[in-house]
Amino acid sequence: MLQSIYIQNYALIDTLDINFNTGFSVITGETGAGKSIILGAIGLLLGQRADIKAIKCGETKCIVEAKFNISSYNMESFFKENDLEFDSNDCIIRRELYASGKSRGFINDSPASLAQMRELGEQLIDVHSQHQNMLLNNEEFQMNVLDIIAKDEKELGKYSDIYHQYKETAKRLADTIAKAEKEREDEDYIRFQLQQLDDASLKEGEQEELENEAEMLAHAEEIKSNLFKVSNMMAEDDMNMLIAMKESILTLQNVSKHYPAASEWAERLNSCFIDIKELSHEISNAQEEVEFNPSRLEFVNDKLNTIYSLEQKHHVDSVEQLIEIAEKYRSQLTEITSFDQIISELESKKEKIYSDLLAQAKVLTSLRRKAAQDVEKKMQELLVPLGMPNVRFCVEVTQRKEPDTKGMDNVLFLFSANKNGTLQNVATVASGGEIARVMLSLKAMIAGAVKLPTIVFDEIDTGVSGSIAEKMALIMEDMGKHNRQVISITHLPQIAARGTTHYKVYKEDTETRTISHIKMLDQNERIKEIANMLSGSTLTEAAMNNAKVLLGITN
Repeated sequence: MLQSIYIQNYALIDTLDINFNTGFSVITGETGAGKSIILGAIGLLLGQRADIKAIKCGETKCIVEAKFNISSYNMESFFKENDLEFDSNDCIIRRELYASGKSRGFINDSPASLAQMRELGEQLIDVHSQHQNMLLNNEEFQMNVLDIIAKDEKELGKYSDIYHQYKETAKRLADTIAKAEKEREDEDYIRFQLQQLDDASLKEGEQEELENEAEMLAHAEEIKSNLFKVSNMMAEDDMNMLIAMKESILTLQNVSKHYPAASEWAERLNSCFIDIKELSHEISNAQEEVEFNPSRLEFVNDKLNTIYSLEQKHHVDSVEQLIEIAEKYRSQLTEITSFDQIISELESKKEKIYSDLLAQAKVLTSLRRKAAQDVEKKMQELLVPLGMPNVRFCVEVTQRKEPDTKGMDNVLFLFSANKNGTLQNVATVASGGEIARVMLSLKAMIAGAVKLPTIVFDEIDTGVSGSIAEKMALIMEDMGKHNRQVISITHLPQIAARGTTHYKVYKEDTETRTISHIKMLDQNERIKEIANMLSGSTLTEAAMNNAKVLLGITN
């Protein structure tokens, strides 16, 4: 439940720090005194969009903070899931708005996103303003009311899961059919491209090998001539370096007996001798193997031209990438040939899920039809005392042609306030006062099914007066008795008098500005406030006496 609200530098408010009690509380005040400002501040705490114009003129920052006691409402899971500190007796939500446009939110002093504030706020407080009466014309609102009374959350969740599977499967089927049609149109093209790549007989690493071979074949005569020259220089008798090195090794070995360093040189020279001897054989063999082969050069160049052409065509620069493209084409052709089987399997899956969906939708329909009877009975009980002795309220549940996110049902609230009147859509035939009473009754009924800590009614008494207003107050008073807090912003003395706690919003004019305040009224202040509501600007003794009667004060 809402324990307190602290507001600083918001609209016409300098600083406001007010505590709230349990049960049924009322807030009164002249039009323009600032009641809507307080609702706007609460809206910030519930994650609504911030407007920097709300910051008090001349200030750079405004703060709105509320404390809640949530010990009776099993909300620990929200805090655990969002990694937030949990204190059931002291849950603090704070919103800070800066003139720069920046906005920050906090839950129990931990930074929180607006989405988190909205999610928590929906579980803590329900603000019913006048514009919400338009919800009566919203089919989703009517459906939600029926689902709340039906207590079908588990069944609706199961339906939602199946519906998601159905939509996902239907999309996959449609996408697969579209893809199959497109790729079948491209099948000849894909086959042609793959055939070109397969005909090229590509192998990983062959491009570099072919380029090296082409370079050698193009300069075969030059290579052979130079290798022959080197081979001759290394092996020709009159300048054979191998013979000279061999003799040098023997000479050094002889002198090593008298000069030890020569032994190491002999070993090093012998190692070089072995390497050069092997190199001489390799060069000799190579020059014999190198042959100018025009036909081989033509083949290699043709193969390279094929590779270069394919690389240019497919915008790649390696044989390996061409091989990957070929595999991709091969996979596409395999997929094309298997599309019929995939489509058949998806169609069967879709039909099976659709059958499950319809079965679960029937479960929801059954629960809703039963709940509809409960809603009709309860609304009759609530509306008759509110000055509608001949009221009829009907919940029409009809079948859709196709399932949607909530099932196969269309829900419509039908209403008639007159005897033998034709039942029609409540949003189109009910007057403003009747809509106010219908919405209050719906809220009272919903409140009995949902453990919502705090409900705020913003002038739900629009269009009613007298004894009807008093009976509406009795409904709100009763709502506040069941571990729930109800706050009503009202202009009617009959409602104001029923509050357990009474707050007054008023404006104070200074030389430079206007400031809004809110205060809790004591008994004498309350008598005077209700008397003013009864008589207007002129406070009469009769109005004072009437106020005491409304408040149940006998002395």
